Parts: sequence; C-alpha cells; structure tokens
Amino acid sequence: MITIKSDSEIETMAEAGRITAKALEAVEKAVKPGVTTLELDEIARSVIVSYQAVPAFLHYQGYPKSICASINDEIVHGIPSGKRFLQEGDIVSIDIGAVYQGFVGDMANTFPVGTVSEQATKLIDITRKSFYAGLELCRLGNRLYDVSHAIQTVAENAGYGVVREYVGHGIGRKMHEEPSVPNYGEPGKGVRLQKGMTIAIEPMINIGTFRTKVMKDQWTVKTADGSLSAHYEHTVAITDGAPRILTAL
Repeated sequence: MITIKSDSEIETMAEAGRITAKALEAVEKAVKPGVTTLELDEIARSVIVSYQAVPAFLHYQGYPKSICASINDEIVHGIPSGKRFLQEGDIVSIDIGAVYQGFVGDMANTFPVGTVSEQATKLIDITRKSFYAGLELCRLGNRLYDVSHAIQTVAENAGYGVVREYVGHGIGRKMHEEPSVPNYGEPGKGVRLQKGMTIAIEPMINIGTFRTKVMKDQWTVKTADGSLSAHYEHTVAITDGAPRILTAL
C-alpha cells in the first residue's frame, strides 16, 4: 500500500532529509586517502545524533553500522571497518539515512578518493545525470516507470549496466515502503504519480555487467565482473508542480 503524506508530514521528512544531507556533507569532507570507512561511519553517526535524530541504518534488519560504504566494485551495503583504508584512485559510495520525529531521510552519493581515472569520473557523472533525468519525470500524471526508463536510458546510452536486483523505494515512516522504484522499465507502466507520494530514487550503475553477487558477510553486494559501480540517491516528494528533493541542504 502506498502512503500519501500530508504537507506537514513532508515538512518533517524534509527536516529528516536535511539532517541526512548534513551528515553526508561531513562524510564527504573527510573522504581522502588513508581514512578508514569506520571513521566515516563515526562522523556520520555523530552528526545525526547531534540533531536529535537516529541513524536509520543502524541495526536495521541486523545491519551493524550507521552508513554503507561501498568501494570500487562494491555496489551497495559495504560495511564500514577500521581495517578498510581508502586509497588514492578509489571511488567510494556512501549511503546514509536518518530518522527524525518518526520519518526517514535516505540519500547516497559516490565520491572520488584523491585523483581518480577518467573512467571513474565519467561513471560518477553519468550516475548523477541518470538520477536527474528520472527526477524530471516525477510529476503528476506520469507513471512510475517513466522515471525508471529515463534513468535506464541515460545509463545505457553511456554503455553502462543498470543494476536490476536492487531498486529504489517508497519511504516515509518506514525506510522501505511501497512502491518499489526500479532503475529500468517500460515507459507508460507502473502506478500513476500522485501528490504526497515520497520515494527514494537511487540509480546503481556499473561500468560493466548489470549482474551482481553477494559477499560472505551477506551484506556487501559487488558487480559480478569486478567492474566499478556508482550510486546516487535522494528522497523525493511529488508535488503539484516540480518534484521536491527532501534530502537537500
């Protein structure tokens, strides 16, 4: 069941989103060679709790940390560790969420570590552009898969693989609500977008195959062929006019 949010509920979600964005901003500033992913996790948690919010990921379905930190060929759900040091030339995807007054903000971005390859820079750029292509279609009367198809088109036109097994989602009082928001699909299909719908749109784009594999920790997801992957996400509200990004500073 899709939950439609009131104007006041969306304002609370926007505050949850602002806190999430503040935490991601602090993490981004700390991304550099030699830093551990556990240090990034601790930074994010400190910012979130300083705003009287709660890390959304911590203990969610047993997940042990406050952020997901996925390096290079890791797509999503990389577990922060004091033994994982960022290295020059890496790319790291940080997925982060905060719960404030009962509502969730969820966002992600992929950052270069020092100087990265042209290939990696292009991947990060196309992943971000695919999100904004989808965002443009988050308007009343459009169908959900219009958004999905726009994301897919940008990524596949660049020659990249669009992850199928993991998708965006509705969001509100729960991290994952209806509907699922794939990053691929046939335009004109899916539920019709309505005012008050709130969704997390999150392209996960690979340089190579769209296929994935799960590691022994049962959390970390990698590309099946070892190619680089990037992730970009915002929580978005459908309005009477232009879509509203709720995870904005």
